[in-house]
Amino acid sequence: MAERALVIIPTYNEAPNLPHIVPKVLGQDPRLAVLVVDDNSPDGTGKLADALAEAEPRVHVMHRTKKQGLGAAYLAGFRWALERKYDYIFEMDADFSHDPDHLPEFLKAIRDADLVIGSRYLDGKVTIVNWPIARLLLSYFANRYSRILTGMPVWDSTAGFKCFRRSALEALDLDRVRSNGYAFQIEMSFRIWKKGLRLKEIPIVFVDRTVGSSKFSRRIIWEAAWMVPRLRVMSLLRRL
Repeated sequence: MAERALVIIPTYNEAPNLPHIVPKVLGQDPRLAVLVVDDNSPDGTGKLADALAEAEPRVHVMHRTKKQGLGAAYLAGFRWALERKYDYIFEMDADFSHDPDHLPEFLKAIRDADLVIGSRYLDGKVTIVNWPIARLLLSYFANRYSRILTGMPVWDSTAGFKCFRRSALEALDLDRVRSNGYAFQIEMSFRIWKKGLRLKEIPIVFVDRTVGSSKFSRRIIWEAAWMVPRLRVMSLLRRL
């Protein structure tokens, strides 16, 4: 049976971007399908997703009744993908900050990895375009903080452009993953790593969105700040 890959795209008020990002994703490789997980966007994103799905069998839509957070959207998408036995499962933003042109590189890299991370800071090199300097510094040093405190050999632990091998997600108890936002990204990579599975980073160019509004908030920052020491404690307790 031919391999299949699913790109999960969570959406909330992404009507200007969705009709453009989905065809760009599908055009990268015939094995790719898309699952749009929409949190009842008031701007009609869900209806646009339904129209795309009606026109293209590789597009699927999951409607949720309210905005529940990025992590919850991905967990719902993971379960959907696992039930349908997709071989590779992607996380990807809808706003073109994650360039679909990188998808073939992920599909190549996942051949010898269990999780491939699209890194903005690989080997300490920054590949981010159009971020304010304050946000760039906050993100960069937050990732250094995470790398040092957890011991996880990852330069970009808050990265949201990822590809999981199905077996890696099956190895986790997804019911135990509680975090959202940046914290969710850190926790997922950490849990994969602690299972002894293979992590691989590949460089990407991250370009800040030009259409729509960012979901970045102080709550997301604080959740990530608390998650890192919590993961460190979890790791120490397991050793004991």
